[in-house]
Amino acid sequence: MPGRARNISKPRGRITAYAFFVHAYREEVMRTAPDKSYAFSEFSRKAADRWKTMSDQEKKPFHVMSDRDKARFEEEMHRYDPSFMVEKKRCQRRRKDPLAPKRSLSAFFWFCHDERPKVKEQFPDYGMSESAKELGRLWGQADAETRQKYEIMAQRDKERYHADMAAYKKIAASQS
Repeated sequence: MPGRARNISKPRGRITAYAFFVHAYREEVMRTAPDKSYAFSEFSRKAADRWKTMSDQEKKPFHVMSDRDKARFEEEMHRYDPSFMVEKKRCQRRRKDPLAPKRSLSAFFWFCHDERPKVKEQFPDYGMSESAKELGRLWGQADAETRQKYEIMAQRDKERYHADMAAYKKIAASQS
């Protein structure tokens, strides 16, 4: 399924009086206190409060700028040709060969394979994320002997995977 088409020549939307004000207010704040930085939400709140307290006379220059930009936008829309569309490309995911060998599991995944039923039994109301957190906590608390057991299982699985992959590549090469 291809991506949605978009028009690259479409005019940029018109700018509101408030947007012009915010831009000017940001420049004013940067001039008066260049070393101070505000979080976006804090700055937005301050700008909105300032805009609300301004008189119509103080807002007038921003409305004039907005009206000019509205005229620019309308002029560009009259010249705009919507037939010039560009198709966006989608990333093509490589399809996984169903005959390819299954990847090897890490020591942690082997641990989860054995311990998940115990966690589910102990905490039946846990969802996937809570179970995963509990398994991670248990893995972090596991002693060296337990970890070693699962490291050996992971190593054996890794060797199995490499052997299966070599055989798979050999078969794939002979078929092509």
